[in-house]
This record gives sequence, structure tokens and C-alpha cells, in this order.
Amino acid sequence: MPSNLASLWRRYETILGPLCGLAFVWVLFAVLTMMKFHHDAEGELSWMESLKAAWINKDSFTEIVRQSTIAGIAALGATMILIAGGLDLSVGSTIALVSMVVALLLDKHVHPAVAVAGGVGAALLVGLSVGSMVIGHIGRVVAVFFGVVLALRILPGVGISGPAAWGIAAVVATGVWVANRFFVRKVELTPFIVTLGMMAIIRGVALGLIGKPQISPAKENYGFLADIMRAGPLGLPSGTWIFLGLAVAMALLLRYTAFGRHVFAIGSNEETARLCGIPVPRVKLIIYVLGIGLAGLAGTMQFAYISQGSATEAQGLELTVIAACVIGGTSLSGGEGSIIGTIIGVLILRVVTIGCSKMGWDNSVQLVVTGGIILAAVVLDRLRHRKPA
Repeated sequence: MPSNLASLWRRYETILGPLCGLAFVWVLFAVLTMMKFHHDAEGELSWMESLKAAWINKDSFTEIVRQSTIAGIAALGATMILIAGGLDLSVGSTIALVSMVVALLLDKHVHPAVAVAGGVGAALLVGLSVGSMVIGHIGRVVAVFFGVVLALRILPGVGISGPAAWGIAAVVATGVWVANRFFVRKVELTPFIVTLGMMAIIRGVALGLIGKPQISPAKENYGFLADIMRAGPLGLPSGTWIFLGLAVAMALLLRYTAFGRHVFAIGSNEETARLCGIPVPRVKLIIYVLGIGLAGLAGTMQFAYISQGSATEAQGLELTVIAACVIGGTSLSGGEGSIIGTIIGVLILRVVTIGCSKMGWDNSVQLVVTGGIILAAVVLDRLRHRKPA
């Protein structure tokens, strides 16, 4: 390879590598589906006609992008968390919880904008809880959860409900919070353990909201949520345009702001970042609040997509989101990654899913192919970072 091309590759390899992967899977499934359609048509369609009917058409393009919206929005936040050296296994549970909160509020005839704010607010609370535990302030989380349980379960059981219950709960939770600052030492927990536990807790909260796994509000209560995942400009729904706008905003945030530089510095070497004066605990807390907040926004899209709140939806989506980030060049060791790469990773997984569906392959084949792609991405990441002997 000429030296100028080699230097160009080294400079942009975190983007060019995933882009080559996307081109490969795209061409692979284009050829496979073309052959299948040509065979099924028994020669009545030419090879080019079969290719257009099977793969190279507007419907295929828009479907791939549209179906990337929910996982894509969640992956934007996960990318930031992974770059900082963290991890979030609670993405799927957060999306399920938010869809249930939005559906529950709409079922009570709340304005759709307020319902969305409530759902995203629940996700921000999850992010605050996870971030607090990661930086060692587990007492804060205990205070908040104790206050919520007190207001929703304990006080109504003794005849105190409504604003009075929430007022008493707020006072008690504040007292626990203050006591934590003076009497409880910081206990930092690893992101894997925190989010693994929260994955189960959040799913349980979602299931316990109304005591059943689904909520289907009346259609007239949906408002703008009824159209957010329907075709709009250029055949793409508004939710997809929101996703693309958020992707641009996140890319600019990570590349051109002091906060973005702090994210990369913490992921590269947390102790060095601390010695350089970066307020590591505060930045990590913001990272988890923003990252999981984006998963909450994905939860509102999930509600709009399936037209109901479901506590059992998005199971396993956290693995898809992490896989998209890794395939897109984000290092599991932290300190490296890009929003463009993550979007390419999401598209690769979606092309594989839709390609396997067009081929009529069983879901087990899709899982094997996806797992192989993830392993290949991790191996390439390790080879890229391997130090010479």
C-alpha cells in the first residue's frame, strides 16, 4: 500500500474499517437476495431486475434506516459511556420502563408532551442512580428509592396519599441523603455490576407499575406520538430525523467541547485525568445521566413504534447496542470511539437482520452471523491496540 494511502488509513481507520464492513455485508446480501429472487422467479426476471426487486430499491433503504432508529438513539448514549471506560447493561430495561411510563400517563389522559417528559425523566432518574453508584454515592440512590417506595407503597397503606405522601417522602429522603454525606463512606462500584443489577431492578419496576406487562392507551390520547414513527420527508419518519439530529449534536459535543475531551481523557486513563484537574466523579455522573437519558428517548420511540407500553420489550437490546458500538470502532477498554462509527455499526446489524429475513433464514442463523461479526470486530480492535514486542 502506498505510504500516502497507508497514512490515510491509519488516520481514519476507526471509520474506514466499519465502512468497509458495511459495504461488505451490503454487497453480500445484495448478491444472495438477487440470486434467490432470480431463482424464485424461474428466470422470468433478469439479474438486474431481481437485484432491484430484492435489495436496491427505495423501500429497502428506508426500512433499514427506519428500523435503526430505536437502537441507534440508545447507541449514541452507549458510545459516550463506553468511550469513558464505562458500561451500561440496563438499556433494554430502561426502554421498557419508559414505554410503560409513557403509556401509563397517556392512559390517564395526560398531554403527550408531558407523557414523553415523564418517560425521559424516569430514564434520567435511572441515569442519576447508576452514575451515583458508579462514583460511590450509593447512599443517594438508597435515599431516592426509599422516598419513592415510601410515597407509592408504604404511606398509602396507612391512609396517607397524594401530595401529603410525596411531601413526607421528600423530607425523609432528604434526611437519608444528608445522613449519607456524614456517616457513609464512598463505595465505588464497577459499571458492570451496577448496571447488571439495575437491569433486573428496572425491569421489575416496569412490570410492577400496573401489575401487568402491557398498557394500551386509547388511540385518541397519542397526539403527535401516533405519527412520529410513520413515513415523513424522504420516506423517513420524524423519529429517524430526530435520531440523525441527535447524532450530529453528539458528534459535535464529543469532538469540539471541553466535556467531550474530558470523556476521552477519563476513558484513556482515569487517574491521569484526575491529576490533570478534571472533575472525574462529576463528569462520570453527567455521562451516565445523558447516556441513559438517550435510552429513555429511545423508549418513547419504542412506544410510538409498537403503539403500547410493554415491560417485556427490548429484552437483549443492550447487547445489540453494545455490539453496534464495538463494530463501529468504539473500544471496550475506553478512550476511543466515534458517533459516525456507531451509526455504521447499527446499520451493519440492521442490514444483517433484514438480509437474513429476505433470505428466509431462521433466527438462529441471524444470531450466528451477528455473533461472528461481533467477535471479528473485537479481534480487530485487539489487533489494532496490540503493542509490538
